Amino acid sequence: MIEKINKLKKELNAVILAHNYQRAEVQQIADFVGDSLELARKATQIDADYIVFAGVDFMAETAAILNPDKTVLIPSKTASCEMARYLTPEIIHEYKKKYPNAQVVLYVNSTAACKALADITCTSANAVKVVNSLDSDTILFGPDSNLAHYVAERTTKNIVPMPPNGHCYVHTNLTVENVRRDGVLMVHPECPPELQNVADVIASTGGMVKYVAKSKEKRFIVATERDMVARLKHDYPDREFLPAWDNAICLGMKQITLESIYNSMKEKKYVVTVPEDIANKAKKAIERMLEVS
Repeated sequence: MIEKINKLKKELNAVILAHNYQRAEVQQIADFVGDSLELARKATQIDADYIVFAGVDFMAETAAILNPDKTVLIPSKTASCEMARYLTPEIIHEYKKKYPNAQVVLYVNSTAACKALADITCTSANAVKVVNSLDSDTILFGPDSNLAHYVAERTTKNIVPMPPNGHCYVHTNLTVENVRRDGVLMVHPECPPELQNVADVIASTGGMVKYVAKSKEKRFIVATERDMVARLKHDYPDREFLPAWDNAICLGMKQITLESIYNSMKEKKYVVTVPEDIANKAKKAIERMLEVS
């Protein structure tokens, strides 16, 4: 299957981008593996006709928005982000009426239709920097309430979670009670505040990679989606990495397999498209984030 995929990549002039939460074998055949911010940056630098996005729907949408002249494929129609569903354009309009002077910062884990209403987007890696770059004292932040809490602890601005209950089920299920803590505890900011409070370090997945590079420790407990461990083991084979909880599984990410990637490339499915009016507005918010970062 790997040989078939590599052959098709050459024939199509395609590249495969994979998120850190992908299965280990998918990460291994990707041309680039990274977190949301790294993948967004990479999507602007690609010289290819096809981008095969091994990630969830909002990530493939972002790649399509940034590369209107390329064909973006997502290998599975069911590779979706549950968190993104917490926020709708209607909710954003409602909050804007309540806070007319506020600016809107949207986590990239949101739909293109929502991004089109944002002043700027952010990732978990740059959220604090993005918020502090804005003039407004009040920030409407969505859709993740745990990341909103993380940002609120690190800025003087008034952070209004939008909606108040938005979350990632994978990270919310990582709790103080169920995670192992017999090593350096690295916690993603999508995790509940209670777990953030006992972390040795709070970081995005890309931030975790950078933290390990500088650390002299040998054993790390990784409080995020469990296949982040595959990325870390690949990069640092001399260290020990354990998922904080074995059941921290993103079902959306796991819809992507070697077979689905092959079929997607062979049949040129599923093409990711974003309506032009939405794409143009969303692109401004994404590019503003990249400029700040």
